[in-house]
Amino acid sequence: MTNPKLEVLTPQNSQLIIIDHQPQMAFGVQSIDRQTLKNNVVGLAKAAKVFGIPTVITTVETESFSGNTYPEILDVFPGQQILERTSMNSWDDQKVRDALKQNGRKKVIVAGLWTEVCNTTFALCAMLEGEYEIYMVADASGGTSKDAHDYAMQRMVQAGAVPMTWQQVLLEWQRDWAHRDTYEAVMKIVTEHSGAYGMGVDYAYTMVHKAGARAQGTHEVLAPVPAR
Repeated sequence: MTNPKLEVLTPQNSQLIIIDHQPQMAFGVQSIDRQTLKNNVVGLAKAAKVFGIPTVITTVETESFSGNTYPEILDVFPGQQILERTSMNSWDDQKVRDALKQNGRKKVIVAGLWTEVCNTTFALCAMLEGEYEIYMVADASGGTSKDAHDYAMQRMVQAGAVPMTWQQVLLEWQRDWAHRDTYEAVMKIVTEHSGAYGMGVDYAYTMVHKAGARAQGTHEVLAPVPAR
């Protein structure tokens, strides 16, 4: 019997759900630096846009508690419908189920807050009741403590979810640098969101390949002048 989890992610076989990346939810995150978390989920969102990945954005109690989805995510998907909920478990909302079904892809990539609540309950129910494969993006999700995040990840993995990181998802979608239609866009995401990897790309482009600096505008460089 073929194990579908042995199939790599492709732009054709996967969809993304972003769960509750809202300020009040982020305030409670202690398992990962919150600016790093934001960087990672925005990078993942941009990757989904580049590869045309169907993306569901869902929120909980926006007006009464959690606040709006990060504007950096919303800017990636202008005009996108935001699926509001009352339940901590996204699977309990019919709009979410319908959106996932309409996308028609069984591999569901998940980035959400908090790992131990909204991510776990959704993942378990989606696997049990919807027969979806869950790919949990650990570094684009966060819990209220490191233990909360780690043990939630372990519970989901034991139940059959696949742990991933956001950059792994990006590069799995790209797969081959000969895919020139997405190459430049992927490199742009890397330079903006991939830390040391992105710095290395900038260095290689400018110092090795003599490309222009990525900064906007021009900057005059003044030669050294020894002090007298």
